[in-house]
Amino acid sequence: MPTYRQLTRRTDAPPGSSWHLFADRPERGMANFAGPQQIRRAAACVTEGHAFNLDYPLDAFDPPMSKTRGVPHHRITAKHEQARDDVLDNFHLQASTQVDGLRHRRASGHGFYNGVPDDEITPGSPRLGIQLWAETPLVGRGVLIDIDGLLRDRGTPLDHADGPALTTELLDEALAAQNCHVEPGDLVLVHTGWAAWYLTTTQDVRAEVRAQRRATGFAQSRAFAAWCWDHRIALLATDTFAVEVLPVLDTSDFRHTAPEDDGMMHQELIAKLGLPLGELWNLHALALDCRTTRRWDSLLTVKPLNLTGGVGSPANATALR
Repeated sequence: MPTYRQLTRRTDAPPGSSWHLFADRPERGMANFAGPQQIRRAAACVTEGHAFNLDYPLDAFDPPMSKTRGVPHHRITAKHEQARDDVLDNFHLQASTQVDGLRHRRASGHGFYNGVPDDEITPGSPRLGIQLWAETPLVGRGVLIDIDGLLRDRGTPLDHADGPALTTELLDEALAAQNCHVEPGDLVLVHTGWAAWYLTTTQDVRAEVRAQRRATGFAQSRAFAAWCWDHRIALLATDTFAVEVLPVLDTSDFRHTAPEDDGMMHQELIAKLGLPLGELWNLHALALDCRTTRRWDSLLTVKPLNLTGGVGSPANATALR
């Protein structure tokens, strides 16, 4: 595989893209980096017999940070007194812990990942659908990178009310402090403490943050895209709202390539690189266990809903240690 720098020089596909580089199951994107070898290696991480749920409840973020999404209303129906069934009204699949599929963003001026035509991105059409990560779930070694712990140890904890921008250097510094490294095919989990903070802060602060669409995340930079691609990761998930910082920085490297999103990095990561992105993950308990044991890896399973043509899905993520 070429380096990210080489990807930015492509003339046979959008610059900075991995389009058409995965010969086997091309529409799974970077999820292909986690294959049988990575699953076998990850199985060795299970030594204590502990399981960690990485999903928040479907209605945890009420109201959701995204103003276009809502909280599901749970109804229980009965055709007679001995039976019960569930119905979820207003179920937005990306309102809580979730995975963004490759339909979630289109590359401005180029199209959806691998050039899949717009008219095939429809309900029931399989192209780039979330079911591709359900039929073959994302499984591999999950590596937790504890930026929250790193900065607390330094005496400079994140002030999430201000929505700070994180740098790529913090990833490497946290890994060095943890004495671990990322290997090809790993599923990377970045713990910032944002979700736990948001769910426990005051209603007034939550309302202000939501109104201003302000959230901790990574600065929009080619360095971050390069870090993800050159490490050959199969998934990047964080406990933040959008992985990247919001509002988008004026210094975003993607102001011209993603004008519809004011320079958001989603187009680069999803539509160009084909990277599965996890948002609003519940990493608090796993991070505590990692700090206690000084071990930062686990067998991670991610099983989205098997919805043909789905754009995104609850993560259904579990870490086994």
